Amino acid sequence: MSEDKSLNFIEEIVEADLNIGKYQSILTRFPPEPNGYLHIGHAKSICLNFGLAKKYGGKTNLRFDDTNPSTEETEYVDSIKEDVKWLGFEWAAELYASNYFEQIYQFAVQLIEKGLAYVDDSNSETIALEKGTPTQPGIENAFRSRSITENLQLFADMRAGKYKDGEKVVRAKIDMGSPNMHMRDPIIYRIKHAHHHRTGDAWCIYPMYDFAHGQSDSIENITHSICTLEFIPHRPLYDWCIEKLEIFPSKQYEFARLNMTYTVMSKRKLLQLVNEQHVNGWDDPRMSTISAMRRRGYPAESIREFCDKIGVAKRENLIDLSLLEFCVRERLNKTAMRRMVVFDPLKIVITNYPNTTEYLESENNPEDLSTGTRSIPFSNVIFVEKDDFMEVAPKKYFRLSPGQMVRLKSAYIIKCDDFIKDQDGNIVELHCSYIPESKSGSDTSGINVKGTLQWVNAATAIKAEIRLYDRLFKVEDVANAEGDFKDYINPDSLQIIANAYAEPALKTDNADVAFQFIRKGYFVIDRDSTHDQLVFNRTVNLKDGWAKEAKKA
Repeated sequence: MSEDKSLNFIEEIVEADLNIGKYQSILTRFPPEPNGYLHIGHAKSICLNFGLAKKYGGKTNLRFDDTNPSTEETEYVDSIKEDVKWLGFEWAAELYASNYFEQIYQFAVQLIEKGLAYVDDSNSETIALEKGTPTQPGIENAFRSRSITENLQLFADMRAGKYKDGEKVVRAKIDMGSPNMHMRDPIIYRIKHAHHHRTGDAWCIYPMYDFAHGQSDSIENITHSICTLEFIPHRPLYDWCIEKLEIFPSKQYEFARLNMTYTVMSKRKLLQLVNEQHVNGWDDPRMSTISAMRRRGYPAESIREFCDKIGVAKRENLIDLSLLEFCVRERLNKTAMRRMVVFDPLKIVITNYPNTTEYLESENNPEDLSTGTRSIPFSNVIFVEKDDFMEVAPKKYFRLSPGQMVRLKSAYIIKCDDFIKDQDGNIVELHCSYIPESKSGSDTSGINVKGTLQWVNAATAIKAEIRLYDRLFKVEDVANAEGDFKDYINPDSLQIIANAYAEPALKTDNADVAFQFIRKGYFVIDRDSTHDQLVFNRTVNLKDGWAKEAKKA
């Protein structure tokens, strides 16, 4: 079953299990809690779980861990499903931990009947104190010795709503002296009078994650339950519950979660950014959420390739955001339609060009000739970038300056003859002449120039808003930076160009198409666009600008 590419450690486990006949086929699951939008770290888990199933002919369930009604919303469920589909995966079954509330309740009853769980009236502070410390054993309290009959009645009364939140909990009876703090009589049920997004008010008690997780895996016959490294200390409890309940023996395996530079990978922190309006919602293109990356124009294929490149490891490390941007750039270079846009316009009058409009042909993507060409209007008044002209140019400056020639992309060679300044000394207009024999595709002028500029035709140019997104944080390792993480927000993470000029083809282009604005970067149409006002988000620069900054530092 193995391919030429070396296997990661989880693939080795799966192949070994299949080779010895432990399973006929594998079944994995992706189990997000619907309490926020998925981020790029979840993409790694999605690619791993669905990728394993695909590689080995198995299936993957999408199971929502909806055991905490106070933080969960249908909006998050819908966004998660959209993200998984957008990444290119289909689940075998859409399931919810809430599907199993009755079964999980009965599992707790079974533990009580076996003398392996009890109802504790202690408050949270007392429970925490009695648990001891990693170097000191915990203390067994008086409630631990309650009879099975009393525990069963109290648990039934908890379900019936006879007690307030926090009055009682159910704890597994394991070992208060265990070196693993998670095994010191962990709480498996708590009272929570909160409306659930699926079950409504049918329940006022809810299983803890550690109790619902393994049992849900077992109910579904999950063969390989893949979690991140922080769940290693939880595995003994996962195994203990399955063993004592004598149910299908799902197995948990852990891999290193994705930590990436210049980002945060915490739903709590992401929610903070949204609620405190540091960003404009969960899909703000500066966020690390999958929906934000989709809105920013990251191709799903690039995210999958990125997850494949970083691999599956057993040790935590910090992945450079530049690798993700590289994957995005590589994909877009092959697929993006080339268009010309001028951000800061400088008017050029071509004095010897006739007072008419000519239509020139320009390739849509030189990397993919099957995309064909488009017609671009050209006349005697055009716009170029202001910074493409210098009154006094240094050596090796190949753009416009007095007496210097450049090629206009897919058009003609022009020569700067004169310029006009306003009363403040700002250059507002260039007068140029063109070489009629220099037309792109049929150039017989014999003139070689080193500079090529993008341009737009003044009479037909459309105005557009350009949003230049950059990294949301100024420091690489945000998670380990001192103080409040919000202190490191990059104040220049969004710059808006309100009135850029674009070639008219963009008016009729498909909204789902990715673009390379020549010499500017990769862009995508934003959902804020209207018929009268196009809005474009920068996906990535043409090159990694942060690499240069790092070298300077």
